[in-house]
Amino acid sequence: MLGGDVRGLPGISAASFHGSRPFNRLLTLVLVIVGAYEAASYILAGDMVGLGYVAVACIVCVFVLSMLNDWRRGLYILLIWLMFEDLVRKYLGNNMAIYFAKDVLAAVVYLSYFLAWRRKQLEGFRAPFLPIVLVFVWFGFLQVFNPASPHLVYGLLGMKLFFYYIPLMLVGYALVDSEKELQRFFLINLIPIVFIAALGIAQAIVGPTFLNPAVIQEDIRELSSLYRVAPISGAIVYRPTSVFVSTGRYGDLLNISSLLGLGFLAYTLLRYQKGRRLAFISVSMITAGILLCGSRGAFVWGLINTVVVGIAFFWGAPWRAQEVVRILRAIFRVCLGITLAIAALFFLFPDSLKGRLAVYEETLSPDSPASELTHRVRDYPLRNFMGAFDYDNWVYGYGIGTTTLGVQYVTRIFGVRPVVGGVESGFGALVVEMGIGGLVLWVLMGLWITVSAWKVVLRLRGSPWFPIGFVIGWFAFLMLFPHMIGGMQSYEDFILNAYFWLLLGILFRLPHIKASTEQAVIEKTLTQPQQRWIT
Repeated sequence: MLGGDVRGLPGISAASFHGSRPFNRLLTLVLVIVGAYEAASYILAGDMVGLGYVAVACIVCVFVLSMLNDWRRGLYILLIWLMFEDLVRKYLGNNMAIYFAKDVLAAVVYLSYFLAWRRKQLEGFRAPFLPIVLVFVWFGFLQVFNPASPHLVYGLLGMKLFFYYIPLMLVGYALVDSEKELQRFFLINLIPIVFIAALGIAQAIVGPTFLNPAVIQEDIRELSSLYRVAPISGAIVYRPTSVFVSTGRYGDLLNISSLLGLGFLAYTLLRYQKGRRLAFISVSMITAGILLCGSRGAFVWGLINTVVVGIAFFWGAPWRAQEVVRILRAIFRVCLGITLAIAALFFLFPDSLKGRLAVYEETLSPDSPASELTHRVRDYPLRNFMGAFDYDNWVYGYGIGTTTLGVQYVTRIFGVRPVVGGVESGFGALVVEMGIGGLVLWVLMGLWITVSAWKVVLRLRGSPWFPIGFVIGWFAFLMLFPHMIGGMQSYEDFILNAYFWLLLGILFRLPHIKASTEQAVIEKTLTQPQQRWIT
């Protein structure tokens, strides 16, 4: 590795390692002493919540020290923390200090990455759509000082939600500098995803008493106890949240996870790489999670994603004579995984599955007298989008962040109420916050990113890396356009936002991995005859 790596720490030279070891040991010792003292005081006082805060603070400090030494490890720590942060918040009273812990971890990842880049230990990346992204960031910064905004904090909140994770695109590009790192990325991410889906399945069957504290903080109490009723049969089903505070965030994770699982499973079958068993399990588990989550959006997008990925796989797979059997085997195993998941739910938990299928069928089927499909897909989003133009200041907006997720915390902490109520349309929210200029810039940015991503996907067509490239490109398109029809929630969800920018960087790295792998095969083929002749 560059920089004289030692002890498995990429980017750390021997001199720097030995020079920093005494300081790290001293700092660790200080943290242990302080943490033990604080923990003892809380234990003596019987304050388990306070003890939990101390434990989280110590864990974050350990994470920071580890992340500064290795930005790759830091990235994976950040991603896992993003997945399980809500679980900590639920059991520690939704404390805002925990809510901002991920921002500290992300900043440490950026710092560690920057230091490695300064040491020339990794390759930089300039996205083809960078100019329009920078223009949008500049425009959003101006909106922080919008005269119609009730408080500066709203603008800072909006800047964080919109732009804070953009640097992850650079990190993602540098992360997968080889096929081995690409496989490691998916393996590390799919393990916690399978665990979260399994917990969600269990909660859907057991009910809200599982994985929820006895007393839930008021701000998130309603989100953890949502039910849905089938309008005709009267079936009542609980909408699980798994480790999250809301069923919406759980459903969003299942959607991106289904794409990652399908793409990685197809890739491993085409390349005969390790991880096929985990990918197979993840697809089955995620399918079961989507069926039992009770979210109609997650159910519909799960069906759409499966169909679209299946069609794309037929179109872009390497249909050479020697690859046909492998491709058919890959398709069969994907279908088998989904079928086994449905069959297992039907035989093991028939009541839980039937109740949710009744909700989906009675509210989404065009033949159902209680169908809401047309209303939810066309009428409701269109009415909300047009409602954005009913506000007086729709030309210039009311300032970035004035309708984003988390405004309730700004209201509670600073006592400043927003001047607008917002609309349930992502495109409409852009108009309300940043005026017509914000909407135009978003569309231009979305088109530029989508076209750039599609060009990369076309370069991967006919190769084993195509399934991964396609699911990333499809996910980017969904985030920028279709998911925006129903609201800004998907883009402002910190998990989806982080994966959006991170996966974009990985997508633009795939052609380099493809080229280097093919070159290695050519060189190996050329050297083998020479080796046999010498022998």
